[in-house]
Amino acid sequence: MVVRKTSTFVLGFLFVVTLVVVGLMADQLKMNKETALNTETAGQKVEVNGKVAGVTHTPPSLDDVPEGPLGEAILRGYELTNDTSNVLRAEEATADDGEQRVNALSCTSCHAGAGLDENSSSLVGVSEVYPMYIPRSGQIVTLEERINGCMIRSMDGQKFAPDDEDMDAMIAYMTYISEGIPAGADLPWRNQNSLDDLPTPSVADGEQMYQQSCVACHAVDGSGTGSNTGPALWGEGSFNDGAGLARMTKMAGYIQNNMPMGAEKTLSDQEASDLAAFILSQERPEWKNHDKDWPNGDRPTDIMTKERRQQVQDGTIDWDEVLGKNKQ
Repeated sequence: MVVRKTSTFVLGFLFVVTLVVVGLMADQLKMNKETALNTETAGQKVEVNGKVAGVTHTPPSLDDVPEGPLGEAILRGYELTNDTSNVLRAEEATADDGEQRVNALSCTSCHAGAGLDENSSSLVGVSEVYPMYIPRSGQIVTLEERINGCMIRSMDGQKFAPDDEDMDAMIAYMTYISEGIPAGADLPWRNQNSLDDLPTPSVADGEQMYQQSCVACHAVDGSGTGSNTGPALWGEGSFNDGAGLARMTKMAGYIQNNMPMGAEKTLSDQEASDLAAFILSQERPEWKNHDKDWPNGDRPTDIMTKERRQQVQDGTIDWDEVLGKNKQ
């Protein structure tokens, strides 16, 4: 009798424990589901294990920036990003100082709409990407360092000082437009501008296409019509040959993904390659530190340096070498 009562008691106890465990599991599943639904509503998609699977491009409105110093910094950052050259040059003592400070471009010249255009090198989420490893630098860089990299390459100008309030403003702006995007999220709008298997270009065909389709915005001499309407593509007002767009694969990819405006993604690989070759064969400011780039190896072959531009003029350029086809 004692054994039977003990067994009954144990079985009853186990039954109660089982009910409790099942109840807890049900509550946890419900919480997981609610968390996923709430996160998706906020523009994110989260798997059960909590790993970010994707996000949507939904930056907050500039009408909603907070009041006070932070809001002022965000709006200043927007102004600097949208009209970089005009803003910075206007604040220098002389016109010559302004030209030394920054070239004729703006961040918007590459990152349309001050980085808010999803389809044109958007800056949304960039504050959650850095710090990150950059092969060209051979080290992990912060967002501040990446911005300064653009300032001395794409903008062919001067770095922001470490204590410059304008750097703080740009960081505040990029952080604001990245609101709601978690660190490590997959951003499908990044890294779109590259054509890694380019056909052998024809500079002559690229020039003909440029004269037919590009001069209205970028001018016959490539000097452009404005940093946000038709950026300078070569010459003293444009990016130097240490910028990312001075590479054939990057320039061709950018052209195909973003040009012509209103008919993006309509150019063939051959047309994009031809245009890139023509544009990058024109004279532009020279980057003086090519020998310091890619210190850990794997230097790309498609950088259009001063030597390569001269080879185009001489008719001696080996496009197979430039495009890495000799390695295949």
